[in-house]
Amino acid sequence: MHERGVTRPMARQAMSTELEDHPDAGEAGDGAQEHDDEAAQAHQRLVSHHRHTLWIPWTLVLLGIWMVLAPITLGYRNPELWAVPSGGRGVWFSDATHDSLRAWLLTWSDVISGALLIVLGWRALRPDRPVSRWLACGVGCWLIFAPIVLWSPSAAGFANDSIVGLVVIALTILIPGMPNMVAYMQMGPATPPGWSYNPSSWAQRWILIALGFAGLVVSRYLGAYQLGYIDWVWDPFFGFAGGTEPILDSDMSHMWPISDAGLGAVAYSFEFLMGWMGGTARWRTMPWMVTIFGILVIPLGLAHIVLVMSQPVVVHQWCTLCLAAAAIMLPMIPLEIDEVVAMVQHVRDARRRGDRGGSSWKIFWLGGTAEGCTADERSPAIEDLPERPGAVGRAMIWGFSVPPTLAAAALVGVWLLAAPAVFGVDITSGAADAAHLGGAAVLVVAVTAMGEVVRPVRLVNLAVAAVVTVTVWLASPDVAYGAVVTVSALAAAALSWPRGEIRERYAGWNAALR
Repeated sequence: MHERGVTRPMARQAMSTELEDHPDAGEAGDGAQEHDDEAAQAHQRLVSHHRHTLWIPWTLVLLGIWMVLAPITLGYRNPELWAVPSGGRGVWFSDATHDSLRAWLLTWSDVISGALLIVLGWRALRPDRPVSRWLACGVGCWLIFAPIVLWSPSAAGFANDSIVGLVVIALTILIPGMPNMVAYMQMGPATPPGWSYNPSSWAQRWILIALGFAGLVVSRYLGAYQLGYIDWVWDPFFGFAGGTEPILDSDMSHMWPISDAGLGAVAYSFEFLMGWMGGTARWRTMPWMVTIFGILVIPLGLAHIVLVMSQPVVVHQWCTLCLAAAAIMLPMIPLEIDEVVAMVQHVRDARRRGDRGGSSWKIFWLGGTAEGCTADERSPAIEDLPERPGAVGRAMIWGFSVPPTLAAAALVGVWLLAAPAVFGVDITSGAADAAHLGGAAVLVVAVTAMGEVVRPVRLVNLAVAAVVTVTVWLASPDVAYGAVVTVSALAAAALSWPRGEIRERYAGWNAALR
């Protein structure tokens, strides 16, 4: 019982101490005997790790009992607590009047999910049962989706499923690490070969975790309105013109079978959780996880930003909190992409030197060796943040630099977004659309290119400027307005031409940063 509260870092330290106390454990013979010794050591590490984290499956069992009882204790079937989705929105299985069906679906979802957690948690009490832990993680993922997909009529059900889902995922793959990973993970230094910093350090990830949490808070608030739990949405800047609510209730929003804001909250939930996952060498030990995190942040993040920036064109309204969500997502793209580049370089190099039998597939899922890596002596410890906020803050943005020219291009993008309002141009006109879309594109490209590993992306603004220059005049605008938009677009192109300083080293990738 003295090991009850021990988590992954402490368990890993304890196992390292055990190996140091027995340095000859893996030096017996070669061939089959050596293979047997390695297998025995891997099993010993697995059993030791399981003992240090045995409290986790017991907690899964208790959470399962909680979920089975939640519909009763939280009143899922109480009509007085049911909410109707906003804007007269119908849900995917019926219209908004069938609240009882939604309540029953969420009830059975929670009962079945709870029963599965009880069974899977009980099975996970034995070591070397990774499938049970992965399935329990899958239950946690479903619980995050369930109140959005099933249009939970109860705010309590929405909160309960979301929170328990986050806790289950943390208990199955974040706190103890990926199931059975201690048996096959290749230890070693954390900084990629040829790099000047470690893109998976806690300082680098902490800013992504904080941004993901901020996006989760904003998106949950907007989703709560669409699901009917609150009657209005605060908008400090555009409330006088209708603001947020017309956008959340628009035809564009209703195109989705589920709450689009709620879906954004789900995406931010996974981004927040995945920021915590893995050690400081996860670019090498968990390529699959870095890939999924990169997909959530980069292509899906860009899609989210495009949807938000298209609102003045499609809905002809602005929404402060929608813009805030996009503003949170935008810097996450250049801040995460360096870790993806390091992961791709590792998978390529590990395959060439024959790691995991030269199989890219195995390297992708199991990681590879640390050949050529160096110790991460540059990154400050994240726990030093209260005493050394400046040092930790600078470490958070290594690989993200702001050349004056790109900063100016980003400001031009903001100006183009505001130009129709400044000139009194009808927001529904093509001339306004050209400036709104062009300004959004210039801003996104400029900020993304502040990530040093993707600095060549800045040249996309040359094409953006050409398109804006042509389309604004096709809309027959006022001459003064058209001239200002044209000059602004050309200025953005000129400001995007210089590369700016590249401060860090990225092994062979630097040669591509022209």
